[in-house]
Amino acid sequence: MDHLNKDLVQLDEILNQVQKQSSAYLNQLHNRPTTGKVNLQQEVTFHEKGRGTLGTLQYFNERFEPAMVASSGPRYWGFVTGGTTPAAIAGDWLSTIYDQNTQSGKGSGDISAIIEFETIKLLLSLFNLPKDFFGGFVTGATVSNFTCLGAARQWIGKQSGKDFAKDGVSGLIKVLSAMPHSSAVKSLAMLGIGSNNVTKINVLPGNREALDVTDLEDKIIALNGEPFILISSAGTVNTVDFDDFQAIQKLRKKYNFWWHIDAAFGGFAACSPKYKHLVAGWEQADSITVDCHKWLNVPYESAVFFLKEKHKLLQMETFQNANAAYLGNPLENFSYLNFLPENSRRLKALPTWFSLMSYGKSGYQQIVESNVANALLFAEFIQSNVVFEMLAPVRLNTVCFSLNDKSKVDEFLSRLNATGKVFLTATVYNGVKGIRAAFVNWRTSGADIKIATEEINKILTEL
Repeated sequence: MDHLNKDLVQLDEILNQVQKQSSAYLNQLHNRPTTGKVNLQQEVTFHEKGRGTLGTLQYFNERFEPAMVASSGPRYWGFVTGGTTPAAIAGDWLSTIYDQNTQSGKGSGDISAIIEFETIKLLLSLFNLPKDFFGGFVTGATVSNFTCLGAARQWIGKQSGKDFAKDGVSGLIKVLSAMPHSSAVKSLAMLGIGSNNVTKINVLPGNREALDVTDLEDKIIALNGEPFILISSAGTVNTVDFDDFQAIQKLRKKYNFWWHIDAAFGGFAACSPKYKHLVAGWEQADSITVDCHKWLNVPYESAVFFLKEKHKLLQMETFQNANAAYLGNPLENFSYLNFLPENSRRLKALPTWFSLMSYGKSGYQQIVESNVANALLFAEFIQSNVVFEMLAPVRLNTVCFSLNDKSKVDEFLSRLNATGKVFLTATVYNGVKGIRAAFVNWRTSGADIKIATEEINKILTEL
């Protein structure tokens, strides 16, 4: 206990040093490498008496700190990786300090869920979604999709008088989708529905990734009235294409299905008057998933689900703690404990609450429109260079391209990422090896586009 007692006495100094180091990192984020170049060796011995926090901080800085890449920086365009706004950092730190297990808004102890309830309402307002959605925070797209599709699975069972949550899944659950994200497919595996149990819908012709509504209806008719789950996309990964939600809504009036929308980052189109038409009609869905650690720019492990209030019983039946009688009636004495996969949850809503309250609707409109402008600026460079080929038009915030000489794609991308100035990821689009740049960071500016394109021109000269 010697180190613990000493740490308690030195707590202010510990926090001061961490704060100084954090500020130094954030203030130099523009210059920090986007690719790790340190050869890390794992240590296999366990220090008998420990080092104390200040000693461990020094040890961390010697071994691991140099390997931390600028994944939250303005030129990390790989995957779809957001940054962290100052307000979100403040909220995240306070989440750790207060260390609430956020479950209830009127419990005998913790009542921090009130913050989560309020944050969900703020998000519904940000996305112009109606108040008949219920929501909560989870760790990311996988658990968010899992939560929504778990309720959808229960709905499917109820269509034939079965309770899948209590009795297990019986029979084949039909799932239709055109371009489901891997996290949704993974959720189907975890739910016992089956990752291979997806009937693929054709996409629209003309270099599109959006589902073909005519083909969707043909496949619905082939089901002969059997209920099913539809997974649709508000922004596909490669080209940010959107399914036609208004056309899908018309099908809802004719057929019986659960409509789920994966809007991990594309849902943020709703923040801008310029792009909100892309999600027109999405408010009619049964469930929607959105990642906050992407375009909302809060720290990792933050996503939300939105589920129609009318389905709350299905969700409770799926996730309730059946043996926790002391919690009372889950519908009368609400606790997220009975509506989400995790029994233990940190106050994930607080970084989002801080950021939304700090920057408002106009702040997020500016972030979205700035990122789209940067994507178009980068696409201009790609289109103007005869070495490159655009694989798809820029529909929102992602540039999907390749080299005309496909044999050099890997070498080009490897060299570019090795510069540490910018980071992009490889992809395959319509069977063609390509590269993808996704713009979701609030820090990214035209100056960053210039830095990246200068590095690209250097590499092209070398190749």
